Amino acid sequence: MNRISHPTADLILHNANILTMNADCQKARMVAVRNGKIMTVSEKAEIKGIAGTQTKIIDCLGKTIIPGFNDAHCHIFGFAESFHTLDLRPGKIHSIQDIQARISELALTSPPGKWIRGRGYNDFYLAEKRHPNLRDLDQATKNHPVKLTHRSGHAHVLNSLALTLTGITKESAEPPGGMIDRDLETGEPTGILYGMSEYLSGVIPPLGKAEMEQGIKSANETLISLGITSVQDASIHNNIQRWQELRDWKEQGHLKPRVNMMLGIKALREAREQGFSPKTGDEQLRLGAIKMILNQTRGHLNPPETELRQMVLDAHQAGFQVALHAVEENTISAGLLALEYAQYVYPHPWRKHRIEHCSICTPEMSERLAKLQVIVVTQPAFIYYSGERYLKTVPPQQLEHLYPFGTLIRAGLTVAASSDCPVVPPNPLIGIYAATSRTAESGQKLLPEQAISPLQSLWAYTAGGAYASQEERSKGTITPGKLADLVVLSKDPTQIPISEIKQIQVEMTIIDGQIAWQRND
Repeated sequence: MNRISHPTADLILHNANILTMNADCQKARMVAVRNGKIMTVSEKAEIKGIAGTQTKIIDCLGKTIIPGFNDAHCHIFGFAESFHTLDLRPGKIHSIQDIQARISELALTSPPGKWIRGRGYNDFYLAEKRHPNLRDLDQATKNHPVKLTHRSGHAHVLNSLALTLTGITKESAEPPGGMIDRDLETGEPTGILYGMSEYLSGVIPPLGKAEMEQGIKSANETLISLGITSVQDASIHNNIQRWQELRDWKEQGHLKPRVNMMLGIKALREAREQGFSPKTGDEQLRLGAIKMILNQTRGHLNPPETELRQMVLDAHQAGFQVALHAVEENTISAGLLALEYAQYVYPHPWRKHRIEHCSICTPEMSERLAKLQVIVVTQPAFIYYSGERYLKTVPPQQLEHLYPFGTLIRAGLTVAASSDCPVVPPNPLIGIYAATSRTAESGQKLLPEQAISPLQSLWAYTAGGAYASQEERSKGTITPGKLADLVVLSKDPTQIPISEIKQIQVEMTIIDGQIAWQRND
């Protein structure tokens, strides 16, 4: 009699506490993987019949398994660059004098003319309670161009040589959405620039290929050690050249997490001319939304309402998802009007667009977002890293609506979570702790009534991220047929005191059914 052969698993994880993020089967004890995809999920620990002679079997000893973390808004190139950049974050730096010392130290070992970059300073946490300026930087070095980036990423400081090399003078006109801080008496630039990241990226030479390759390897190791199996690169600078760089890094094995790359609006025409279309790519690298930034400079919306409306419509008609950077209520409202116009002119109810950040959002605005089925991609860890500053500097009428996770979810919105790395470190467990505790690093509470549950937070960092990039059919939950991207955690975030969540450790990261990283204590 011929026996019927059944396919066997490549990998089995059993004796586990599995949080699937799948509403139809919320918990399980065993998951089996075959050919890079989830084969079986079972509430029983039985592996008989699916384990073969070549099957790798891991006894998880009761530890928790979740879908791989999906950082729905980060900046891969900026993160890679950060490994070649002076670390000026609070805790590392306490004053402008500290910044000067770090620059001077690096200048001693750097050839004259080589750019010195620093990132992460926050004027609120500096002893002087102000931004450094060109005079401060000139005291540290006059032979090296210096560029410092504020923790937010939206302000920069250049020294005199850097201003000269970038062509910024007393006579310079400000680019759209940008502002050059000037001396009130002379009109000369102070070195402090706001909203000029795009301009600077076009005139400051990038890091060399070898430096970027080294940086992406370090970024990769950090991401997989944190259980991040997918990232969504949200840079406005993304174009076809960056797509190819990401493709090369993926093929060379330098970047293991899957990448969904947004495309800057200025690169849309070039991409379409070269045959790129919505969701071009594969499971390793896929083209995502079209990124646009909305801000206000001196009371004026940038881009202007008419221009914004046309930009959104063009991307919408081309079949792309739109991701609008909008922080405060007036820019969120302008973005909504543009999205409503696009849907009116070219109805497509299944195209779910995104608002990135959505930092200050009233209940009324949440309802408007929900009616249009907009996805909100937010950054819970900002509460942890900047909560103290928010409490002291954000006006009360805005503070009461700051990162209102509870309001957003109660309005029926899909909320995805992210880090905006390298603005803050990419650890999802810090974000989950912040979303559930509403507690800053200082210990202060920020709108505790807006806290959400650990399970809701986990969903936002896994299934929510997949939904935000329109990849929910292939990832985000532990469901048969989906990609086998999994994380083993030391503890269950839903079963321990909230105060302990940030101490949870990632034990193992699995991508495509293969162990990409494992803790070695």
